[in-house]
Amino acid sequence: MAQIIVYTDGAARGNPGPGGYGVVLMSGAHRKELAEGFRNTTNNRMELLAVIVALESIKGGGHVVTIYSDSKYVVDSVDKGWVFGWQKKGFKGKKNVDLWKRFLAVYSKNPVKFVWVKGHANIPENERCDALAVAASKQENLPPDVGYEENN
Repeated sequence: MAQIIVYTDGAARGNPGPGGYGVVLMSGAHRKELAEGFRNTTNNRMELLAVIVALESIKGGGHVVTIYSDSKYVVDSVDKGWVFGWQKKGFKGKKNVDLWKRFLAVYSKNPVKFVWVKGHANIPENERCDALAVAASKQENLPPDVGYEENN
């Protein structure tokens, strides 16, 4: 069972506005960075999408995954069990339902621990994720965040 360390961050220039996510995955000597931008989205969507993409990129199951995120929205939703209550109630009145459903589909494949970190606190990998997310949000010809644009 591999230990996988993940850092994630999301950004939106305006909320909503152009946005992006950044991910750094590390396991042993291996390191992978992921980023993508969207033309119109929110910061919370990008924070959550960063976690989803990180989990989806992990091959196989049974790895021990620790995710470091500066998003209270994501960390508290999982650690405090809110998302599981939302699921039981059909996500009635909740935002980002498309992403929460996608998260739940991949969350159970590996044991996942969340650790909240303060953003912009000179934590190197969190700063790297922020830089990736901001750079992704500034690319030209960004694709739509379909889940956001269809529901807003």
